[in-house]
Amino acid sequence: MFYTIAISNEKGGVAKTTTALNLGATLAEAGQKVLLIDLDPQANLTLALGFEPGKDTNNSASILMDTSPVMDSCLATNFPNLDIIPASNRLEQAEQMMPVYLNYTSRLRTAIDAVNPLPYQFILIDCPPSLGAITINAITAANLLIIPTQAEYFSAYALRDMMTIIRQVRADENPNLAYRILVTLLDQRNRTHRDIHDQLDRAFGVGIFKTIIEIDTKLRESPILGLPITQYKPTSRGAQQYRSLAEELIEYVQQTNTETA
Repeated sequence: MFYTIAISNEKGGVAKTTTALNLGATLAEAGQKVLLIDLDPQANLTLALGFEPGKDTNNSASILMDTSPVMDSCLATNFPNLDIIPASNRLEQAEQMMPVYLNYTSRLRTAIDAVNPLPYQFILIDCPPSLGAITINAITAANLLIIPTQAEYFSAYALRDMMTIIRQVRADENPNLAYRILVTLLDQRNRTHRDIHDQLDRAFGVGIFKTIIEIDTKLRESPILGLPITQYKPTSRGAQQYRSLAEELIEYVQQTNTETA
């Protein structure tokens, strides 16, 4: 039994890829078998794990465009329990071409469901900073949408569009889609950050993670070296907070599975 998580926000620079990389690494560290799927044409997640975008024939674009088997595109990383399906620049073509296909919004979900059994406990999908065909595919395939959000006005404002997409996907193809907001890049010294975080907490209640990810320069440095934060600076604040997020997520999934059993 696997659990699929899309990580998306149309606002750029909110730590989507940082969250995919480090949440995946901390889940793997906790003994979970994790598959990362890079659906962003910028391929930052692919680069952060030391892979060259587009070098491999099978990648996330080939799954969406050519219906390539999921397992043919999985690559082992240098870290136990952590695999990746890399991105390529063909994703830009996929964004334009997919709407001509029948049932195009569910191509990723169909590909994932075709693998039985899938040898992972968690699938984490890193989405581009847009709400186009690729992102809709990811959200349609997901059990949970994680929305990284800075405690800043424009980032919080972008949540309106994300809520619209959630309602659309629930109505069209994924009625059981859940979401959780993750506050990232928080500066506890900044009063505005603290105020907006409090407002988000009051507005979304259980729809927001208790864990917050504060600003930590180590989180920016680690991808340059091709390392998740747990490998680069395992005792850093960022590593500890992503471990806390992984624990909170595992507890949430276990509770959800119990309620639906």
